[in-house]
Formats: sequence, C-alpha cells, structure tokens
Amino acid sequence: MLKIGLTGGIGSGKTTVANLFQKRGTPIIDADKISHALVEPGMPGLNQIAASFGNKILDSNGRLNRPKMRELIYSSPDKKKLLESILHPLVYEAIDKEVCKQNTTYCILSVPLLIETEQCHRVDRVLVVDIPIKMQYARVKARDGLMEEEIERIVSAQASRDKKLAKADDVISNSSDISSLDKQVEKLHNFYLDFSDNTGLKN
Repeated sequence: MLKIGLTGGIGSGKTTVANLFQKRGTPIIDADKISHALVEPGMPGLNQIAASFGNKILDSNGRLNRPKMRELIYSSPDKKKLLESILHPLVYEAIDKEVCKQNTTYCILSVPLLIETEQCHRVDRVLVVDIPIKMQYARVKARDGLMEEEIERIVSAQASRDKKLAKADDVISNSSDISSLDKQVEKLHNFYLDFSDNTGLKN
C-alpha cells in the first residue's frame, strides 16, 4: 500500500487537509490521536511517563497534565528528548499496526513531527501542508489564544518552513480558502491512485 506522510507546522491546516482526503474514502492514521490514546490512565505510555517524570506530571484525576508537560519539555531539551524516547516508539508501533489493517490503494499517515523525528523513511511520499509564517502565527493565535512568544517557542522547536519544503514530495498551499484546498486534495488524490497503480504498490 502507498503510504503518504502528511505533515506541516502548527496551524498549517493538517487536520482540514486530512478531513478532505477522508471524504474521498482515504484512511487517515493520526499520530496525535494515537499519542493521546497512549497516555490515557492505565495505558503504557502514561505509566512510563509517570515513572520517568514522577507523579507530579499527573493531575488530581491521575491524567497527564498537558500544560505542565508542555511547559516542561519546551523549557528543557533533555526532558523533551526523554518524552520522545518514551512515546515515539509506541506511536510508530501503533501506526504500523493500523497500516496493516487497511485494504485501500493508499493511506494517509498524519504525523506532525514526521520530519523532526527523521521518520520519512516510513512513508513512500511526504506531503507538506505549507502556510506563510505570518498567516501561521495569526491562525494559531486565533485558534489557541496563545501569546506570540509561546507560538514562537513552538514554531522554533519544529522544522523550519524551508526544511519542510525541501523534504516534501508534494505540497499543498493553505494560503487561500477551503475551495482551493479541496481542489488541491482532489488533484493529489487522483495522482496517488495513479501513482500506486503504476508503481505496483496497490494491494
């Protein structure tokens, strides 16, 4: 099966693009959703995080305190690496299992940190959702209510726009409206169907 790695910076519109592919019958395997499920109470990811960071990282209900964890990893590169060393193997193992369940021409692996974690080898093509920096900041601020300093800290921890585009096999520009996005997705959807047929990757 042809595996497309969908990625892009915060606020780029990855979820919207994924939804447009899903409307066309394409399975979406979402790394963020998998990661969230792995840190639910009783799950191995949360158990390992608590063992490594201490119970102070949990809230009063025994769930992961996400704001505290976010603050911790963005203030300490070592803590960030520790968290990644715990979660990433679990996430990619779960992704591989989900891929094996699919029976379509191609599937989308939505992985925000695909480039940052150097996992592009796991997919056949890298699809980057691209957005101008100023527009990215404005959308994140409107969506999440974050201060510009917080947004800058998150963006600086991700691969640069130039690096993402350099790694991309395909690019969707999200600087216009939903109609433009839909047309780009339709074009790529047909391309992926043809690409899979012509390269023998179809199941």
